[in-house]
Amino acid sequence: MKLSNKEIFETAPVRQAVVSLVVPTIISQLITVVYNMADTFFIGQIGDPNQVAAASLCMPMFLLLTGCANLFGIGGSSLISRCLGSGAEERAKGVAAFSIWTATAVALVYGIILYIVRPVVLPMVGANRATYGYCSQYLFWTVTIGGVPTVLNALLAHLVRSEGHSGRASKGMALGGIMNIILDPVFIQVFKLNVAGAAIATMLSNTIATLYFVNLIRKQGNATVISLNPKYYTVKMGIPKEVLLVGLPSCMMNFMGVFSNITMNRLMASYCNEAVAGIGIAKKVDMLAFAIATGMSQGVLPLIGYNYSAKNYKRMMESIKTTFAYSMVVATAGTVFLLTCAGPLVRAFINDPLTVQYGQLFQRIICITTPCVSVTMIIITMFQSTGKKLMPLCLSLLRKGGLDIPVMILMNSLIGVNGIAWATPVADTGAMLCAIMRFIPFWKQIKAEQAKN
Repeated sequence: MKLSNKEIFETAPVRQAVVSLVVPTIISQLITVVYNMADTFFIGQIGDPNQVAAASLCMPMFLLLTGCANLFGIGGSSLISRCLGSGAEERAKGVAAFSIWTATAVALVYGIILYIVRPVVLPMVGANRATYGYCSQYLFWTVTIGGVPTVLNALLAHLVRSEGHSGRASKGMALGGIMNIILDPVFIQVFKLNVAGAAIATMLSNTIATLYFVNLIRKQGNATVISLNPKYYTVKMGIPKEVLLVGLPSCMMNFMGVFSNITMNRLMASYCNEAVAGIGIAKKVDMLAFAIATGMSQGVLPLIGYNYSAKNYKRMMESIKTTFAYSMVVATAGTVFLLTCAGPLVRAFINDPLTVQYGQLFQRIICITTPCVSVTMIIITMFQSTGKKLMPLCLSLLRKGGLDIPVMILMNSLIGVNGIAWATPVADTGAMLCAIMRFIPFWKQIKAEQAKN
């Protein structure tokens, strides 16, 4: 029997509530990864490592769009769920409008500026004569033309999920993924557009998914606090500060992930384009495990935030413990799968022997700390869902940028190309240990609050 939003947040068994929220979110995250992988897969079928490398080099700039969506989407959804928990529906409407329209403006400006400065930016991220043209084509369609729908697709999924509609949010994300998988071979192989075809397919699929969410919100009418009407836009009631500060950690994780990937690509490019293509494929495959961790944490965010605001600390704590348990089981299974199937997975993307040699080695290295990522992501999300600002920001910066970039540079100087890949598990382990150290006192504080009630 399908649970209502109120039942999910307040009365349903915690395990059932967690599963009803995280399973659709995980599925949507996996489908998003699959359609991102589809670009690399179909480009790889061309058999040109330079085009695979170009897609990998552009990925950091594309990920900045995800950072924008997370800034306003996670910040907005956290505040909306807390507003609903305390009965402040009018404020929730203002939060939704602020998040949607501000994110749209940011994505539009970013796409235009990036295309103008690409002659400077692309060489900085590792593009050379063999890859520059491909990079320029890919950026034009995915970021300049497709930036707004890419941001709105993910942003609206976050906001819809904040009201408990995890399944509907997942359908929209899944629609975009399925359309990209369908369109990729059409534009790459049928129309012979190569890497530009993959970019056009990504842009169109995100546009279709965004239209799904727009139609969904329009149909719900007064039954939702999410509105596309600009009249609800406001910078009052402390909305901008709350949205931006809570969403900042997830945004900074993406932002620093961009610098991390740029550093990795530049270091890899000092060896050969096959190494760049190999790490690009390995990172794409590893995104499957990261998607599960993200789905677990983002899916449960509204449940934690709602019960924290309603002061139902017992249900909140049970939700966190249940999510941790499920996440560890799934993350461990994912690590085993990626370790044992590294060779076939990389060869599925490209049959270039040297690229496969690099790719399968890199994949085995970077996937071994998948459980660590799950722990860190859940702790960061827990702090975000309860409105904490500084702690999730510090943990996000530590995980991406604070540890992995210095370790990459150090390990590269010590053991060469393999050391660049080893920086990922070293950084993930360090970030997890720091996250646990900050989690323990917060958990004790919540237990004390529960004892008072």
